[in-house]
Amino acid sequence: MPRHHGERHQIGRVGWLRAAVLGANDGIVSTSSLVLGVAATHATHGSILVAGVAGLVAGAMAMATGEYVSVHSQADTEQAALAQERAELKADGKSELRELAAIYRRRGLDAKLAKEVARQLMAHDALGAHASDELGISKASSARPLQAALASACSFAVGAALPLSVVAVAPAADLIPLVAASSLLFLALLGGVAAHVGGAKVGKGVLRITFWSALAMAMTAGVGALFGTVV
Repeated sequence: MPRHHGERHQIGRVGWLRAAVLGANDGIVSTSSLVLGVAATHATHGSILVAGVAGLVAGAMAMATGEYVSVHSQADTEQAALAQERAELKADGKSELRELAAIYRRRGLDAKLAKEVARQLMAHDALGAHASDELGISKASSARPLQAALASACSFAVGAALPLSVVAVAPAADLIPLVAASSLLFLALLGGVAAHVGGAKVGKGVLRITFWSALAMAMTAGVGALFGTVV
């Protein structure tokens, strides 16, 4: 009995993985940096916590808004391209057939087979064939603004909640080192998981995310300390 061979490639995870990692990473880095910057001014524990919560809400809303506007613009562009392609198919189907066949010839098919493939695909779904092979638009990759906005906001909020939970329980005297260390640990774990799921080298993923995040935290804390001494 033949066995079915189902291949699983990490490239199929790139879209959602990038969005989730980007949102969570931003949540951790932005909130921990904000908390460290405020803490460096010798603010009270309550003020630091309020600033962190405000940063979580503002950051999540900013992520959602930016993602919605960006992805909606992509969706508008896709719809305009599909409308143009639909009009071209209606006006001159033969030219569109030759155009699709030319695409398949460039991919390695001989002229006769390329024309036959193009003909059969257009007979089945002309717009779908051109959308996929000419425009690079598919159902799996099509823009979904609301979904993208919600995913970005949620991932940011989850990431931001991690350093905030440390702020909530950390003693005031040890708040800065505890938040910095725990945030870097969270980021290292995030970078490692993302690299593993994406099929990349875990060590490089961890090193990259922790280095740049540590730099961001240090700069923000430095600014807080500077302004805290002159106010």
